[in-house]
Amino acid sequence: MERYFTKAPGFTAQRERFIEAVRVAGAALTEFQHPMRGPRGELLATDVALIGDPLAPKRFIVLSGTHGIEGYYGSESQITLLHSLQKRVLPADVCVVMVHLINPWGTAWLRRVNEDNVDLNRNYLAFDKPLLDNAHYEAFHEIYLCRDLDGPSRRRADERLATEIERLGLATVMSIVEAGQYAHADGIFFGGQHATWSNRTLRAIAKRFMEGAHTAMCFDLHTGAGAFGHAMLMAVAQETYPALGTSRSIFGPWLYTVMTGPAATTDSGIAATATGYTSQALLDSLPGVDLMQLVIECGTYDSARGHSALRDDHWLHLYGDPEDATGRRIKAALAEHFYPADRDWRELTQLRTRQIFERGLAALQAS
Repeated sequence: MERYFTKAPGFTAQRERFIEAVRVAGAALTEFQHPMRGPRGELLATDVALIGDPLAPKRFIVLSGTHGIEGYYGSESQITLLHSLQKRVLPADVCVVMVHLINPWGTAWLRRVNEDNVDLNRNYLAFDKPLLDNAHYEAFHEIYLCRDLDGPSRRRADERLATEIERLGLATVMSIVEAGQYAHADGIFFGGQHATWSNRTLRAIAKRFMEGAHTAMCFDLHTGAGAFGHAMLMAVAQETYPALGTSRSIFGPWLYTVMTGPAATTDSGIAATATGYTSQALLDSLPGVDLMQLVIECGTYDSARGHSALRDDHWLHLYGDPEDATGRRIKAALAEHFYPADRDWRELTQLRTRQIFERGLAALQAS
């Protein structure tokens, strides 16, 4: 697979750049090695960088790679922040925690999901309790199992999807499909039937590096939803929580709040009907912390294009070969959707992300 993965974003090179930035910034680094390997047999890991006193009462946390392929934007944002921290001295009561590429398998293999075909933002659940029964998804499941990428079964699947969109409306169809489902491991937006490696690892990281703080601000970095080049700041949760008011006072009208639930709606581009979000998991895992749990979502192309790219990638990992010409084309399209090569897109999203980080860090220091 060497030919393709040297031309597309590469996990090892990205990780090495992050580790070098950690070294130059004088941060402490902890590695959580993944049990599987990348497409070239490379080691995969989630890294945690720590700047400041690990027992500081205030923690500024940045998390990348929940959806693996989106981690390239997230990693660049973390590297840029590390560079800026070289030029300043943090107050003694503030510690910066960076969780780099929590879904390393997805980042390396250029997939949104993990090694189990699980969408991590549907996986942070209590699996000892009944899981969401997304009965409406059953009518759509076969659409995502067609064996043709471009042939009779794909055309029939496209027709079925178009019919449902005409009958129910695009927003309703996407709210059903993107809500997540827990019955079909070969389906799309699969939430899993157990806590994944990334789920368990993030909870261990939270216990080790976040628990014990008095106040914390955490950013989960994403791409794909919203207007092209717009970095939307969001608070995503199942219900209001104490620190939400503080977040609103800091960011004002820049902050867009999404309350999730089975009947929830939003015009943000993300799935308000989904359960198992990282944001809610961290809120639940850190009940003793006054946690401002935030999301930055950088818009790329329109949702129809994104859904088509995800369908093609889903087909590829069910039936295709990522190394052949078709596989390389599909991967290139997926990489472009979630990390556009457009220079202005990259500059603009990094500028806005830096602005959000600077305002948040200043507010945390002053609190």
